[in-house]
Amino acid sequence: MTYAAQPAWRAIQEHLPEPYRLTPETEPAEEWWEPEGPGGHRIHLDTYRAPDAPLKVILFHGVGTNGRQMTTILGRPLAERGYETIAVDMPTYGVTEVAPGTTVTYADWVRLGVDLVAAERARDDRPIVLYGLSAGGMETFHVAAQAPPGSGIAGIVGMTFLDQDSLRVRVATAFDPVTGLLGRPLMALLARTPLRRVRVPMRWVSKMRTLVNDRAAKRAAYADRSSAGNLVSVAFLDSYLSHRPAVAPEDFDVCPVLLTQPAADRWTPLALSTPFLSRITKVPVTTVLLDGAGHYPIEQPGLDQMVEAIAGFCAERARAERR
Repeated sequence: MTYAAQPAWRAIQEHLPEPYRLTPETEPAEEWWEPEGPGGHRIHLDTYRAPDAPLKVILFHGVGTNGRQMTTILGRPLAERGYETIAVDMPTYGVTEVAPGTTVTYADWVRLGVDLVAAERARDDRPIVLYGLSAGGMETFHVAAQAPPGSGIAGIVGMTFLDQDSLRVRVATAFDPVTGLLGRPLMALLARTPLRRVRVPMRWVSKMRTLVNDRAAKRAAYADRSSAGNLVSVAFLDSYLSHRPAVAPEDFDVCPVLLTQPAADRWTPLALSTPFLSRITKVPVTTVLLDGAGHYPIEQPGLDQMVEAIAGFCAERARAERR
């Protein structure tokens, strides 16, 4: 399947401001990437290729969205501002084809992110900025921390940076406090049994009900089995909750960090990201609040503010890399 044949994203984008809705003339190219090494997945990419652009932006979705939803709110707007953008569907989300018989983990997502950066760097030597929404925010950090020296990562942007080692974060972002308290040890236990392959709706274990603040938009998102309506395995949940970065935040010196925090986010408010970001001291860390925007930011003026802040960050990183 391709997004050309998938109606769910079209229903979701109807809740975006009209300038952000894709038309047949503005839809991205759809590419397929088959990473080398283990896995065997066929990864879907939404791309706006621009060989003359000074910089590339790779967009990571979270556990309630997919690559096409990254394209609508950020991929195309940044492309219109002169940047090459690549929105990836991680395995089990979007229209990526998962290899038969495999059980996908969050560690696989991070490895694929590192491999995608390497693949894009092999095409040319332009700098790369990583953007991540929701869980994709911390994924940008995990990828940047795990990527080898010379990866070309010039900056990371997150909509949130959630440290799953923090009990406060787990309790605040889980379906309810009991799930937050017991989820990590329970998933660790079940992941060592044949039940590791069992898949459950993500909305049963997380505060997915706060993905968007508009009820009609939430219904459209829930109806999409490739994003907010997706099922994930016990193995994935265990890997997500237990994953640790290759480099501690205190030692992270790869690139500057930008947090674009929706001010009306009822799932991951600013207070959940600041403890982790405050530990990053070797590179600049900047926070921009998005007025009126929810977790998946479809509201104005926050959506425009996000695009402008990230476009400015990209321009700054492109200039710095040219020096």
